[in-house]
Amino acid sequence: MKKNQIKTVKGFNEVLPPESFRWRLVEDKFRDLLEGYGFAELRLALLEPTELFARSIGGETDIVEKEMYTFSDRSDRSLTLRPEGTASVVRAFNQYSLGKINEINKLYYVGPMFRYERPQKGRYRQFHQLGAEVFGEESFFQDAETLLMLAQLFHTLSVEGVVLHLNSLGCELCRPTFRDQLKSFLLERQTSLCSDCQRRMQENPLRALDCKNPSCREAVVDAPQINQSLCDDCRQHFSGLCTLLDNAELDYQVNPKLVRGLDYYTRTTFEFLAGGLGAQNAVAAGGRYDRLVAELGGKMTPAFGFAIGFERLMMLAGDKLAPLSSPFVALVPLGEEALRLLFPLYMELNRSAKVATLNFQQKSLKSQLKKADRDGVKYTLIVGPDELAQGVAICRNMQTKEQTQLSFDKLGEALRELYHEY
Repeated sequence: MKKNQIKTVKGFNEVLPPESFRWRLVEDKFRDLLEGYGFAELRLALLEPTELFARSIGGETDIVEKEMYTFSDRSDRSLTLRPEGTASVVRAFNQYSLGKINEINKLYYVGPMFRYERPQKGRYRQFHQLGAEVFGEESFFQDAETLLMLAQLFHTLSVEGVVLHLNSLGCELCRPTFRDQLKSFLLERQTSLCSDCQRRMQENPLRALDCKNPSCREAVVDAPQINQSLCDDCRQHFSGLCTLLDNAELDYQVNPKLVRGLDYYTRTTFEFLAGGLGAQNAVAAGGRYDRLVAELGGKMTPAFGFAIGFERLMMLAGDKLAPLSSPFVALVPLGEEALRLLFPLYMELNRSAKVATLNFQQKSLKSQLKKADRDGVKYTLIVGPDELAQGVAICRNMQTKEQTQLSFDKLGEALRELYHEY
């Protein structure tokens, strides 16, 4: 690399061809699946008022305390590059009064998120998420639909070995009892907790259950379980969800210590975990957040959503995706006159589909045939000085090496016939 060459910012990963083709393939499958379930795409702003995330995610979380890209603009407003999608979707839901337009709103998004953390494989400072949120439906049937839809996505992408972990965090009625029990438990083990958990213990003791510090993990092994404190409504909600998943034969594990890293969740919370991704092995996660819409200035609205880590998904699905599609025919001109002849045909063939390639640099026959073979094209159409004089082009089957002559006035028709036969 040249001494003065400018590079990307550390942790801001870029996607180059042919990997970008595979990304688009997964995005298309995601869009097709969700739109089949009645979801519509929402394209979110990258920048948000910092207050949005402080209020929604929680001031005692790692994201707000350590990981957000926050700065003041020229009007001295505090702005933040979005670190996750749910808060932005809720902000848009409230801002545009979507609840007045439809009783049930099913929205999905695709795009980059930003967090300042140590870059590692599958985890970057600019990363990408596929996500979806449902507003206005409080039934556990909605929870089940979303989880089964995600399992269907993994199946469609031939992603195997993904295990669903499931828990209920209760509601504003039953969670306080559990918080008090957990706080008392943690106070007895305070010296074994990391400094972050000791500091957060008073405001949000549940954060200790989500801490990745080994000493904290060991300290909470025998911690009280929230499913023992659920009220009747929360217990019935979780039981109903589990029954639907059992009936659909979706394997899952109930994990009482699963609390997720965000403060806004209520009742159902979940993670799809995959092997082979190291410590950061959650490929999809989410849950129910029935209070967040009201907390951000809207009306009390039940909601359920999820996010998928795109980079992690690609690590699991990449080798199983369909190979890159190849152009059908490579037009091979030998000289400028042949290039002028083939250019209109090239444009005509590609108006309906990308079926032809044409090299404008007039390279040698050997190099053009070598590239066509490398690109996996089925036919090459060769026109040089001799062919121009005879009014014909040589059509070469790149697999059998068989060659036939096609007259200039029937080139388009002949190639279209070969394409449809193939």
